[in-house]
Amino acid sequence: MPADLSGKRALITGASRGIGRGCAVAMAQAGADVAVNYYSHPDDAEETAALVRACGRRAVIVQADVADRNAVKAMVDAAVAEFGGIDVAVCNSYYSKRQAFLEIEIDQMRRTHEVTFWGAFHTAQLAARQMVAQGQGGALLFISSVLAAIPMPTSLPYNSAKAGMEQMVQTIAHEMAEHRIRANSIQPGWTDTPGERQFATAAEMETGARDIPWGRLGTVEDMGEAAAFLCSNAADYITGATLRIDGGFTYKH
Repeated sequence: MPADLSGKRALITGASRGIGRGCAVAMAQAGADVAVNYYSHPDDAEETAALVRACGRRAVIVQADVADRNAVKAMVDAAVAEFGGIDVAVCNSYYSKRQAFLEIEIDQMRRTHEVTFWGAFHTAQLAARQMVAQGQGGALLFISSVLAAIPMPTSLPYNSAKAGMEQMVQTIAHEMAEHRIRANSIQPGWTDTPGERQFATAAEMETGARDIPWGRLGTVEDMGEAAAFLCSNAADYITGATLRIDGGFTYKH
């Protein structure tokens, strides 16, 4: 059964670029209206909204730092005001600076967890409260990472934030089942995104892709299609699940 999100209203954090944009487009193609959250790339957010509208769906752009709970509350309220409710929330925003353990700056460690872990918590909890009030169930999706399990050097803040996220998903799924609100996560492997290109050159990514068993990097479309499926009724019996989407990247580590 293909993903069908007809009539659903989705809120996606960090949707201006990368995997967030991939989720927004895929969900719009499946029939959802989309609230496009961004932090610092307004022009890119406009492009994402235009792509959503090109699918015949409504889009609203909402600026918010997901580390700021008050800003997240305003973001959720804006989505509800525009669409009348929220049926799907995708917790995608992240922050990452790579430093060796002995050199990690405490502000970088704190900011990574505030955005990546706490931002997901704020978004999921406030969206879930709205879903419970609506009384029609819903879907929460967390964009995790294979680094939740792979201890890649120089990435301790990000790795630990994603590992914490995975436990959070399991607990939320357990508690929210009575409300028919599903919580799942996807674990992207090495994916070609603007964020990833901060850490690797095009040549390095091309070389690395050849070392992945599937022979290529992941794409935002790969992640978006999986996200749309997991948030649709086609995945009605799936909650507390983690879907690894990595082309076999994990096998090499």
